[in-house]
Amino acid sequence: MTTEQVDVSAAGSPAAGDPAPGGRSPDRPAPGGPDRTTRQAAIWATVVALPLTVIVALAAFSRLAPAGSDDDPGAAADPSASASAGVAPVPTTPVQIAAPALDERAEIVCRALVSQLPGTLRDLPQRRVTDGAEQNAAYGEPPITVACGVPAAQFPPTDLVYALDGVCWHAAEQADATVWTTVDREIPVRVSVPGSYDEPGQWVTAFADPLIETVPSDADAAPRGCRA
Repeated sequence: MTTEQVDVSAAGSPAAGDPAPGGRSPDRPAPGGPDRTTRQAAIWATVVALPLTVIVALAAFSRLAPAGSDDDPGAAADPSASASAGVAPVPTTPVQIAAPALDERAEIVCRALVSQLPGTLRDLPQRRVTDGAEQNAAYGEPPITVACGVPAAQFPPTDLVYALDGVCWHAAEQADATVWTTVDREIPVRVSVPGSYDEPGQWVTAFADPLIETVPSDADAAPRGCRA
């Protein structure tokens, strides 16, 4: 009996370029090979990158959001808003104040004084006046008023006078205000502080520097209590 020899090595080895079993070419990687590993790595990188992208976007948005907005209820309150809380709104209407006629000297001095007055008195903004903007000023609501070129204060010699920051004043208590008038200046200046303000003498000290700089002193006319 003749035995036919078969070259097993030749029959079991597909030729180069022949499709492998299952239609897969030997040049293509097997399932689970490098391509699959690469795809899985890319998928995981995408999964990880998405949350990071969201976190970065949220962080950028939080920096752009204004402090104290509705989107950020935990933000700190605006200090300026807190400071102004409880302060009565200041009307835009001018403050009614008289403007008596001034002689040439008084007009020059009063114009100089008004030009040096502060724009705000503590937290009270300066307001317009109905008359004599060159000699009058007002602040806040109820208004604290400044009037330059008023008549000299008349009071008994036993009344107290107050030397405050280099300026001497007489204080007259009225029903709704304390009226302070300089008694050591060439041109008298009057400051009216409504009764709703505490410590009225502390308000007039804000005008001491402008008064000293622009209104000459009259030491001879000053009461004894004002003399050094």
